[in-house]
Amino acid sequence: MSRMCTVSRSRTLSGTLLLAAALSLAAAAVRADTRLLSARVVTPDRLALRFSAPLERTDPANFRFTTAQAPDVPIAVTAVRRAEGDRVMLTLGQKLSGSEHYRLEIADPPISRDVRPSTWALLVTVLLSSALINNFVFTRYLGLCIFFGVSKKRDTSLGMGATFTMVMVFTAMVSWAIDSFVLRLLHLSFLQILVFIGTVAFVVQFLDTMLRKTHPGLHRRFGIYLMLITTNCIILAVPLLNAQGSAGPLESFALALGSGGGFALALFLMSCARERMELARVPAPFRGLPIAFALTGLFALAFMGFSGLDFFR
Repeated sequence: MSRMCTVSRSRTLSGTLLLAAALSLAAAAVRADTRLLSARVVTPDRLALRFSAPLERTDPANFRFTTAQAPDVPIAVTAVRRAEGDRVMLTLGQKLSGSEHYRLEIADPPISRDVRPSTWALLVTVLLSSALINNFVFTRYLGLCIFFGVSKKRDTSLGMGATFTMVMVFTAMVSWAIDSFVLRLLHLSFLQILVFIGTVAFVVQFLDTMLRKTHPGLHRRFGIYLMLITTNCIILAVPLLNAQGSAGPLESFALALGSGGGFALALFLMSCARERMELARVPAPFRGLPIAFALTGLFALAFMGFSGLDFFR
């Protein structure tokens, strides 16, 4: 009888051990299968996470969050809250930006993930930043030759702004394609400036021929400034910035469109001001280009108000 009880207890103990081992293996399998499906910044200071299975550890010590520029300086996770389903909401110790790159690391289960901004947020940020915050004329003081030359009349400035924007977008995309699929593959990146200037010259020459045939009046108003687009600082800077930053096609398009739009905006504002100045009593020493430089300085001071502007707070 005692032998039967001993055998029964040993079987019960073995079954318990097997059950515990099976449960631990199942838990380990669940942890191994837990994947981070999405991570999204919710301004001003939260991070929304969605997992493929419920997360076991939800204490702040299980998460490490840093910026891509400073991976050694973690951002404090102050609170972790379970949301509906398999979602988790992290509260961070500082404000986050929807257009920045971050890095998320989870200890249990071991998961690491780059938190990148959404495509539309990145495009809107690049577009508005290049047009307003980093305006090439009022912030970087580039392209001033054409700027002062064609900003005397409003209709001429509008035509040049539209023409410049079209040339900017087309040359930026062609230059991006040549740089991505030819120069980088053949290790000829040192020829970027020559290739980009050739691309711009081809586009401008084609545009000059088309305007001469279709819109001779507009072509006469542009005069020599149309050909000066070939060596314009702005139209060459955008392909170089795209190549330097290894930008994708959408980022390159947004930067080109924003830069061209910012230049067109600068031309339009300056032409409106200069037309009004023709009716004002300007002292003789300041007439012409001197007063134009003074107006440009005032516009530059006004555009400094966009510095530090965050579109996704």
